[in-house]
Amino acid sequence: MPAFTAAKVALSPLLLWQGRQVRREAPRLPEASGPRLGLTGQDRHSGAMPRLRLLIVGDSSGAGVGAATQDEALAGRLSQALARRLKAPIAWQLVARTGWTTADATAALRELSAQGRLPPADVMVTALGVNDAVHQTSPRRWTAQLDALEACACELAGVHQIVATAVPPMHRFPLLPQPLRWVLGRSAQALDAALVQWTADAGTRAYFEMPFDAARDDVRELMASDGFHPSPALYHRWGEALALQIAADYRPLMRPV
Repeated sequence: MPAFTAAKVALSPLLLWQGRQVRREAPRLPEASGPRLGLTGQDRHSGAMPRLRLLIVGDSSGAGVGAATQDEALAGRLSQALARRLKAPIAWQLVARTGWTTADATAALRELSAQGRLPPADVMVTALGVNDAVHQTSPRRWTAQLDALEACACELAGVHQIVATAVPPMHRFPLLPQPLRWVLGRSAQALDAALVQWTADAGTRAYFEMPFDAARDDVRELMASDGFHPSPALYHRWGEALALQIAADYRPLMRPV
């Protein structure tokens, strides 16, 4: 890490210039359109209660940038896959915005709760870390912010379990030029290692590794046109694999229907 820090200092003028260029020239894709609160898998004539309640918290990937609608993004794909696997309705809420850090997400949960717009949830799924890496948040500080997010979700929404999605491999993002890609990639890898340890520290947390094979998958085919966000194909794969893990691990939380 001392060598990495020294390299960042030496490269700082170039990194700052590259960062400005990326922000100026990168395509600005919108967040996915559509509702951010719903009940998936409900038979409109049965009135069945949800069997599992999801709170999805994230940054631009959580918000569905790279997909046209929420049905094609993480929230839609995950809730659809869970409803299909459990054969029961899934209640879900999405709290995500482009540019959010983990601290921003925590503040948003508190604001929604104060407004009476944060319904109870059993499981919180997170898609965070990219902007924390961009801001060069240290792993120690980031895990403290994750602690704060967890405490907030448990206190205000009654969350019992957390599934934390891995920090994306920024060293493979086509949009980023070198050496900016290398620096952000190293930072993202450090945060991801901290996330692995953080989820291992408590039985109420689980780590979710993104479902692609670095050796075989072409990252460009799984990313949106901006070279930075997931494509609908990756959102579909992400939602299906995440649903499989949640359905297997969290059956004790599911209420009878």
